[in-house]
Amino acid sequence: MKIVLIEDLAVSNEQIEQAKNNLKKQGHELIYKPGMSKAKEQIDTLKDADILIIGNMPLHEEAIDKANNLKFIDVAFTGTDHIPVAAASKRNIPVSNASGYATEAVAELALYAMIDLFRKIEPLQTAVRNSKTKTGIRGRLLNGKTVGIVGAGHIGSKTAQYAKALGAKTLGYCRHPKEDPNIDQFVLLDQLLTESDIVSLHVPLNESTRHLISKEQFELMKPDAFLINTARGPVVDSAALIDALNQKQIAGAALDVFDQEPPLSKDDPLLSFDRDQLILTPHIGFDSEESMIARFNIAMDNLQAFLDGHPKNVVNNIN
Repeated sequence: MKIVLIEDLAVSNEQIEQAKNNLKKQGHELIYKPGMSKAKEQIDTLKDADILIIGNMPLHEEAIDKANNLKFIDVAFTGTDHIPVAAASKRNIPVSNASGYATEAVAELALYAMIDLFRKIEPLQTAVRNSKTKTGIRGRLLNGKTVGIVGAGHIGSKTAQYAKALGAKTLGYCRHPKEDPNIDQFVLLDQLLTESDIVSLHVPLNESTRHLISKEQFELMKPDAFLINTARGPVVDSAALIDALNQKQIAGAALDVFDQEPPLSKDDPLLSFDRDQLILTPHIGFDSEESMIARFNIAMDNLQAFLDGHPKNVVNNIN
């Protein structure tokens, strides 16, 4: 089969060559053409491909429509909202993801954001750099606080585990609650928002989670509470968040994801807030040296499973 990898997955050339050689021994060809982000580029590259490997680059639906030989889409990423999954399902093309590769990486970033916000690291660093002292700036402990986990899957559960290790109480909200030693209590979303000192989001982006956190939800939160979003940008209504920060409905937030991938435009209103009120990082939750290697290995494992006739980690409904 002709297998096309159209995105740089941040692994070494040696790993790419090893994958090519392993597949060649099985009679398959792996073509590495990173950077194929435009619709025409994807259409031309996939026109005779049997298998596509892609990371978090948006895949154009017309590229699927015109890829007559396409049999499998191997996504080296957890989320698949950048993939036209419905179009693939219509063609009976399985789509697999690399769930689990960045569980620790995202959970660590969420924990860092909690500590940074509570201990006021950003304004204290600014004070030091401006030859000032800590006078007038005093943080709070995560110990003894309530951390609300919205979306208690693998990443949400790991985040809760880290928070509990520092003495926090954990509340969880998800559509299908299950017993989890890292979640002290599963509750409805409104109760979680009302009682939590930190609300950390870990849900996928779909129609039911788009703007899950909006004006009504911010009104439920404590005025000294923080929101952390390491999930997907549109899970939060950004206009409502800006209003909530301006009106001091919440104390602050940390965002690793946005409505669009960074860079943000220079006139984005999110950039008007001080660092002690809003921490911004350019979608780094998944991005560590260890997780890049892990996602490549999972993607290659998914590929081999498909070639062996038993695809796994499939996220869409196929016949």
